[in-house]
Amino acid sequence: MNKKEAKKRIEKLKEEIRHHRYLYHVLDKQEISDAAFDSLKHELFKLEQKYPDLITSDSPTQRVGGKPLEKFEKVKHDIPMLSIEDVFNEKELKEWKDRILRKLKDTKYSEKDLDYFAEKKIDGFAISLIYKKGAFIEGSTRGNGKIGENVTQNLKTIGSIPLKLGMHKKMPSEKIRKRVEELIKNGEIEIRGEVYMTKKSFEEINRKRKKEDKAPYSNPRNTAAGSIRQLDPKLAASRDLKFLGYDIVTDLGQEVHEEEHAIIRALGFKVDEGKYCRDLDEAVDYYKKISKKRKNLPFQIDGVVIAINNNDIFDKLGSVGKAHRGMIAFKFPGEQATTKIKDIKIQVGRTGALTPVAVLDPINLSGAKISRATLHNQDEIERLGVKIGDTAVVQRAGDVIPDVVKVLTRLRTGKEKEFHMPKKCPVCGSGVVKPKGEAVHRCVNTRCGAILKKKIYHFVSKKAFDIEGLGPKVVDQLMDKNLISDQADIFNLKKENLVPLERFADKSAENLIQSIDNSKEISASRFIYSLGIRHVGEEEAVNIAEHFTYKKSLNEGWGLINELKKTNQEDLEKIKDTGERTAESIKKWFDNKENLKLLKKLKGANIKINLPKIKKSKKLKGKTIVFTGELDSMTRDEAKSRVRELGGDPSSSISKNTDLLVVGENPGSKYDQAKDLGVKIAREKEFLNIIK
Repeated sequence: MNKKEAKKRIEKLKEEIRHHRYLYHVLDKQEISDAAFDSLKHELFKLEQKYPDLITSDSPTQRVGGKPLEKFEKVKHDIPMLSIEDVFNEKELKEWKDRILRKLKDTKYSEKDLDYFAEKKIDGFAISLIYKKGAFIEGSTRGNGKIGENVTQNLKTIGSIPLKLGMHKKMPSEKIRKRVEELIKNGEIEIRGEVYMTKKSFEEINRKRKKEDKAPYSNPRNTAAGSIRQLDPKLAASRDLKFLGYDIVTDLGQEVHEEEHAIIRALGFKVDEGKYCRDLDEAVDYYKKISKKRKNLPFQIDGVVIAINNNDIFDKLGSVGKAHRGMIAFKFPGEQATTKIKDIKIQVGRTGALTPVAVLDPINLSGAKISRATLHNQDEIERLGVKIGDTAVVQRAGDVIPDVVKVLTRLRTGKEKEFHMPKKCPVCGSGVVKPKGEAVHRCVNTRCGAILKKKIYHFVSKKAFDIEGLGPKVVDQLMDKNLISDQADIFNLKKENLVPLERFADKSAENLIQSIDNSKEISASRFIYSLGIRHVGEEEAVNIAEHFTYKKSLNEGWGLINELKKTNQEDLEKIKDTGERTAESIKKWFDNKENLKLLKKLKGANIKINLPKIKKSKKLKGKTIVFTGELDSMTRDEAKSRVRELGGDPSSSISKNTDLLVVGENPGSKYDQAKDLGVKIAREKEFLNIIK
């Protein structure tokens, strides 16, 4: 192949590689295998090595820029890269709109001219990309808004940033299409957006760091920013970074912000779909919708950006300080905040565990008012160095109980007080011990009022007897009035016992008695779970129930409980997934005379225990099946039961040994994990066909 032929081949290869890059990094599609794609790049590399003068800056081989840089050059932004002001509630959002209307008072525009464009506020690192004659020539950071740093070589390593612009989709108008073609041929286009790291990539990096005994990175945003703002492009290339476009600085004839998204997409970039909103109410609805989906997104977002859609109005509004007037970030409630620890109280759990709880100056976290946070145990208090009166960072993730993660010791005044675990139970006054090998302190009195209450809360909970209307407040009333002293007493309650209580009337009392009566028939696994045996969760209870049903050929539920009671620890350890600790705990529970009295009372209350169905079919024998998302045709528990009936093993976590992941609506991170591990994935309809 001579040089002329090589030149033609190089151009063809570059076009083909760009095509597959666009499919993979922007559209999440793949027409050829990774190996085939690597082969194309390798052929291009060899040709360029043979004819170095044919190497161009937009070649796919130039994504990793060789030697580390000595320093970053400064870059002046002709149009400043401004930031966005934040609001945290609808009242502040309305105040933003009112400010806009005041600013427009002396213009031709009024409230009826306002419409909006809302998009996810990805938690990434803002950058600017400049293309000259269609080729990527310069990428820079925001810096102080006016002057940033030239990070072109690092940005070239990001697959979702095209090195050459192309027309991949239809432009919003013929006028815009002609202008874009003109500038790609002989002009300059500036696009701005966000470099980010997916949750999956971030977790993978931290897994590797853990194996290497290195400290994990704190969050994807800082990791992405750090990857771009370092001098070795090879490090940036190793981080699997992504780019999302959201703004075009260049005048291409776009009249509304919505068109800018369409243009960026047509030029070959990933963009957030966003939503056109006729008014702020629609924007708020979009915010609420995204807030619900937030956990299942592949990347982190911290809010929704709402912008005036009309570009002329947006430009007339100008800026204030370092932020645009016509754009606002409606932030999600924070998951961390600082507050004062006013006191530390002790909670006593159903196993007798004493948990120190920080009483806080109330704060808002993740949309909820928080006035308490767990401190776990004495060891954790000592590790954090917590004192009563400290200012601390409190964290809440999703529905998880808030906890104290850091103490701001520099804010101490000297009036803070040390905390020590009590030597006597604060509820019953009995002794407190810290068993060898455990981090928790425990009350030694198994009849402690606090322990009994928590045991009953657990007994009536959704995953146990599921007695509707019998929540903690009602249980507290019943115990305080001496109407119940243990779990079995619940089944002796009469309507006349309930009517005199606060918040009860004839109808509500009837409903609760009916709910109690309906709960008397229960599956063996739920009954075992309801007993509150330490280390016996839902899955362990299922394994125990199935083990005795099959091994002993039982035909009656109380017979199963009797077999469990008389089994020695060694044999208990033979139950699937039951180790020494769990077996010992089961044995201790059934050796306790108080617990045996409880079982006798429950049997006397005519509780009917249903045995697991014998697995007539072995269709799923040896198969481990995991579920993610919401199923339409059945509950998650029903689906797991069906798997067990067919000889399968329902699991709650994905691993390389998982045989099938069943995916419902709004799947979680298990879906990505399954794809990474090559686990077979089935939609609900396919699963229903399997279990027919």
